[in-house]
Amino acid sequence: MSIEVFNLAKHYNNQKAVDEISFSAKPGRILGFLGPNGAGKSTTMKMLTCYLTPSSGYAEICGKHILKQPLEVKKRIGYLPEHTPLYTEMYVKEFLSFVAQTYGIKEIKQRVEEVIKLVGLTVEQHKKIGMLSKGYRQRVGLAQAIIHDPEVLILDEPTSGLDPNQLTEVRNLIKNLGKNKTLIISTHIMQEVEALCDDIIIINKGKLVANSSVQALKEQYHTDHLESIFKQLTTS
Repeated sequence: MSIEVFNLAKHYNNQKAVDEISFSAKPGRILGFLGPNGAGKSTTMKMLTCYLTPSSGYAEICGKHILKQPLEVKKRIGYLPEHTPLYTEMYVKEFLSFVAQTYGIKEIKQRVEEVIKLVGLTVEQHKKIGMLSKGYRQRVGLAQAIIHDPEVLILDEPTSGLDPNQLTEVRNLIKNLGKNKTLIISTHIMQEVEALCDDIIIINKGKLVANSSVQALKEQYHTDHLESIFKQLTTS
């Protein structure tokens, strides 16, 4: 169930979007993936989920090689991209049933009902996705990521657009999911990291600048304020 990353890099001509980073993520511990805009977070996530081919290096998801076994990797991953592509003319239940079919889930109706309840979409389930608020669309995106009960979850800005009440509910859901899955979450919100994450990776200009547990990082920099650590590591 683990993620192992080895010297992963992505170059666009002379620009090093991701510059040979290595790290691991383990089941039962939520890994926060942090960095300023343009640092390479989303690019890394797209490589891990086999949507982008690395320029060099590789990763293994649950023991499956992202370059040699991409289909096997995708079966084991639930992915919520930063801008979730949704079919806005489809109804919520219809869309989730469609996603479940693509994964070959047998008890589709039952699983769709379970996931709708889990992410708090019961009231909205009979609406078209295009009619939903940004927060509820985000929940649909999270629902499609977990519909096939994946071993690994990679969530890019999962709480974007949520109001304070929704935020608490989705945080609790992510924490519960993280108990028995390998989970990477990208966010700019330090309170989110404090509330959810056990470990932290920080990248800046494509390079890895921190890889530690939350507590160890605070002890290393003699502060309880993650924001000040983040600024110190990413302003150079």
